[in-house]
Amino acid sequence: MDHVAKLILKSQPFLVPGKILVTELWFEVPLDYSNPDSWKLKLFARSAVRYERPLVESAADDKSNQKPYLVFLQGGPGYGNPTPQDSPLSSYMLDRGYELLMLDYRGVGLSATVSAETLPLVGGPQEQADYLKLFRADNIVRDCEAVRKYLTKDYPAEKKKWSIFGQSFGGMTSLTYLSFHPRRITRIGPEEVYALTYKKVMERNQDYYKKFLGDVAVVKEVAKRILELGGNEGVLLPGGGYLTVPRLMTIGLNFGAHGGIDQVHNTILKMKADLDQFGLFTRATLNSFEQDQGWDNAPNIRRCYTSPVGYTAQWLNKDWAGPQSLKEDEPMYFSGEMVYSFYFDVCGGLKPLKETAQILAEFDKWPPLYDIEQLQKNEVPVYAACYEDMYVDPGTARVTASKIKGIKVFETNVLYHSAMRSRPEAVFRELLRLRDDTID
Repeated sequence: MDHVAKLILKSQPFLVPGKILVTELWFEVPLDYSNPDSWKLKLFARSAVRYERPLVESAADDKSNQKPYLVFLQGGPGYGNPTPQDSPLSSYMLDRGYELLMLDYRGVGLSATVSAETLPLVGGPQEQADYLKLFRADNIVRDCEAVRKYLTKDYPAEKKKWSIFGQSFGGMTSLTYLSFHPRRITRIGPEEVYALTYKKVMERNQDYYKKFLGDVAVVKEVAKRILELGGNEGVLLPGGGYLTVPRLMTIGLNFGAHGGIDQVHNTILKMKADLDQFGLFTRATLNSFEQDQGWDNAPNIRRCYTSPVGYTAQWLNKDWAGPQSLKEDEPMYFSGEMVYSFYFDVCGGLKPLKETAQILAEFDKWPPLYDIEQLQKNEVPVYAACYEDMYVDPGTARVTASKIKGIKVFETNVLYHSAMRSRPEAVFRELLRLRDDTID
């Protein structure tokens, strides 16, 4: 069925620094597109254009000068979009004649936010799980299409399509879009295709301990003191969760970002300083640790969790006796972007959702998110960047890219997963070069 979103609120456009004109939009869409008359969700979006004062004003209902839309599909999932003035897309795309649309996915940002406080409103764990089954990329794409149809309903036929730019999880969502709605897209720019990899996390651990050799002993000392201060339950955190040894090791998530090795070292340094001076962890240190991870603020149980395998077993399995069981020069290894079941015991914002997450983790009747046959006959221009990424195995990304007809890929081993935020000039320079130049 051809669904169109219902616009329920539109703000007056307002200026922000950078000569950006922003409009706030609220839409209403079905929770379940197979039953459109059921529960409705509210979606939030911001549109942004470069502020201009033309010599000759066009009529308010004249859509011939309408700028083409570029829709940003955010990473995560779990987080809403940044404001247009805080997004590097504004710097690189508004001057190229686009209107930027930043639509918060269902369940994140301001769009029907999913949290430990809001999920009980739909019922118990089974009802919550059934509700969250409708928050995958397929329905995110349906939301985008419903919004596109509303926003372009009065546009000339040639302007009813839009371009999309996906980062991280948004790259996967872009491929779902390309699989099922290729005729609605003019071009696509997925930054990367998501894949979990332990091998790359191991390499980043080795990079960490090579740079901070002294942390081999310091990390083990901090782990021992966590066990002494909090026992098996852990040290109580300001937000209601617990600092345990396994949770300490999850800060390796930062290894995948530019500056992440230094960030992990600084966290360990603060903890060691507290212990040396006071024999305990200060609130400031514990709060900084808790906020750094963000699981409580943006619970992403739709990803469910992975089983501990490989090197992580050294601190997760039942036979591990603690840091003292390791040899003097043997380091404790940090984990990466993996999500483990113990998160639902130690994260305050996830503990109430443990049973719901288990139901989702065991569910195995998911519909497909990609149509390989469609991707192999793709006619939409696709431009992608493939990094030396701890979260995405470059080999897997190449295999994915090989399934998309006509894709152009920029590959580099000097950028990490956070490059769009940390090194936007390098990312956009190469992607726009792929878009604008010709390859002989």
